[in-house]
Amino acid sequence: MPLAANAHDREWSVDASTCAGPAGGYRAMVRVAHNCGNGAFEYEFRLSGTFPTEREALLEGLREGTTWIELKIAGVLHV
Repeated sequence: MPLAANAHDREWSVDASTCAGPAGGYRAMVRVAHNCGNGAFEYEFRLSGTFPTEREALLEGLREGTTWIELKIAGVLHV
C-alpha cells in the first residue's frame, strides 16, 4: 500500500505519495497548491530519484514540495 502525507497552511498545501520505482525502490509523486492574490496555482510532479524505502521517498517528496512553495511565495518561481 502506498504511503501518503500532506502539509498545509491557510494558503498552500503539499501532498506527497509513494509508488514503486521502475527498477526497484520507491519514487514520490508531489502535488503543490498555492492560493494567492493572482489566483490559484497547482502543480504536480514526480521526483526523479529512486529511494530504498517508502519513508525516504515520502519525506523527500514533502521536502521538495515545501521548497517549491517557499520559492513560489518568495517570488523566485514565476510559473
